[in-house]
Amino acid sequence: MKAIILAGGFGLRLRPLTDDRPKAMVPVNGRPIAEIQLCWLKQNIKLEQVIFACSHKWERLKEYFGNEYDGIPIDYVVEEQPLGTGGAIKNVIHSIDIGDEDALVMNGDIITNMPLSRIIDWHISAQTIVTMLVTSYRSPYGVVHIDKLRMVRKFEEKPEFPNIWINGGIYLIQAKRLMPFLPDKGDIELETFPKLVTYGEISAYPFYGMWRAIDSIKNLREVEDELASIELKTL
Repeated sequence: MKAIILAGGFGLRLRPLTDDRPKAMVPVNGRPIAEIQLCWLKQNIKLEQVIFACSHKWERLKEYFGNEYDGIPIDYVVEEQPLGTGGAIKNVIHSIDIGDEDALVMNGDIITNMPLSRIIDWHISAQTIVTMLVTSYRSPYGVVHIDKLRMVRKFEEKPEFPNIWINGGIYLIQAKRLMPFLPDKGDIELETFPKLVTYGEISAYPFYGMWRAIDSIKNLREVEDELASIELKTL
C-alpha cells in the first residue's frame, strides 16, 4: 500500500520551531514527527511507497530521509504554492501512479498507536470511497459542572467525550473514485467530504486509543510527556 503524508503546512502555531523546517520535521523527544509516522506505518502495513505532499521548507524532509527510509521508497511531490489538503492529494495522485489501488492518507502532524489493519479491514468491507478515522473529542479546557440553581458541583480537567467524534486526519481512499471530487486548490475537509456525505461515500472507523495532533507548542510538550511515560508498542 502507498501512503501519502500531507506535509505542506506552515505550522504557524509551532513557531519558532517551524521557521526553518516543515511541521512534519518538528522533533518529538528527539525524533521528527514524520519519522515516528513512518515507523508506525512500516510496522502496521506492507508499505510499498511513501509520498510527502510538501511545500514549506520541504528540502529539510529530503535532506533527512533521502530517497528511501529503512528500505521504503520515499518520493516528494512539491507544491509551488499551497494547494490545501484536497489539492495536495489530487496533485499527488496526478504525479504518482496510484492506479486503482487503495491508498492511505494522513496529516503530517498526527501521532497514534492505532492498529492499521483494523481500519483497512473495515475500509475493504465498507467499500466507500473514503474511510475516515474518527476519535473521541477531548476538551482542551477544564469543564465546570453546574446544577439548575447555577451552583458549581464538580470540576473536570480536560475530559474526554466518548460519544462526540472528531476527524482523526487519517483516511483510506479509493484514489481513482476520489479524483472527481478533489479540488485543484482547497481543503478536502471543506470541498470534498461534504459532497461525499451526500452520496453515502464516507464510512467512519472509531478509535478510542492514543491519538494526538501536534498543532501547537503546548500540544508538543503534552505529547512528549505522554510518550515518555507510556510504552507505545507500535511506535
